[in-house]
Amino acid sequence: MTRTEAYLALNSVRLIGPVRVRKLLEVFESPEAILNQSAQRLAGVEGIGQAVAESIRNWEREWDLGAELKRVEELGLKVIDQEDEAYPKALREIYDPPLVLYVKGEIRAVSRPGIAIVGSRHTSHYGLETAKKLAYQLGYAGLTVNSGLARGIDTAAHQGVLAAKGKTAAVFGCSLDKVYPPENAALAERIVEDGGVLLSEFPLGTPPDRQTFPMRNRIVSGLSRGVLVIEAGKDSGALITARMALEQGRTVFAVPGRIDQPFSRGCHQLIKEGAKLVEEVEDVLGEFEFLFPEVARPAERPAVEQLSDTERKVFEVLGAEELHVDTIIRKCGLPSGEVQSSLLRLEMRKLARQLPGRVYVRTD
Repeated sequence: MTRTEAYLALNSVRLIGPVRVRKLLEVFESPEAILNQSAQRLAGVEGIGQAVAESIRNWEREWDLGAELKRVEELGLKVIDQEDEAYPKALREIYDPPLVLYVKGEIRAVSRPGIAIVGSRHTSHYGLETAKKLAYQLGYAGLTVNSGLARGIDTAAHQGVLAAKGKTAAVFGCSLDKVYPPENAALAERIVEDGGVLLSEFPLGTPPDRQTFPMRNRIVSGLSRGVLVIEAGKDSGALITARMALEQGRTVFAVPGRIDQPFSRGCHQLIKEGAKLVEEVEDVLGEFEFLFPEVARPAERPAVEQLSDTERKVFEVLGAEELHVDTIIRKCGLPSGEVQSSLLRLEMRKLARQLPGRVYVRTD
């Protein structure tokens, strides 16, 4: 049995987790050695006990390692354990790093500086557009955007960074063979195709439930140097991610919203407690200016001659007068997606500004 296979076996045992395995490794030194111990010796380790020891000894009765490895190969996945050189360094810093990661895509995407974007599943148009814009700008600047592939803000964040041709990591709250929500299957495939990565610590066949999502959240924050919360109610799972980020020594950012919207209350509470208020991408990048010198700052305002043909056409339609996005699309005579992508790029280059209600103006 290889080291990674031993970690997979330990990961399949429900009564133990990363913290207990760490205690066992302090005594027995390797995952293979742990599996070869008697129940009596295992139970003698502090914090283990008889029930956990028996579950470790009986792992083969409950789980088929051979079938798991075969399925991993069929699905085109990789498995890395916490001692593997490819294991993300940022995850090694947290209190309870996953024993293994099931990987689809390019694991190097999470070796770059990363920011998590999280928020409510039930969100407003303002929240979705803000998540897309900030994710686009962060991805364009060279940061990997990490999130959980959930409906709402997570989905918008992944879409935004992909529009910028940046890298994004989606951490599943279930196993990689069970995309959730199912309507994001195409998005998950695109993440991989564009050089990003899908990650999970759960054995194949594990469905999402109330326990798996909080476990997923610690990985999202653990991979990141900061967590940006965009629209979250007071009971939102995004706040769990923010709390975990604080425990892990990460920076927490929050985007304010309307005071009469329930979706804003969680973000406002975070800001009251000391989270950094974010109005523009510079509020995030400025926090990491010295930590990540390799991350590009947004470019200085370029000359119009430096714009692409599509960007120039959109820019010429804009003026000092406020124009709704639908009006801009009509005047440009271009596909909606091209116009909206160009508007995002113009915003990032400080050539345009979005006002409430999907209204745009040219900046001075």
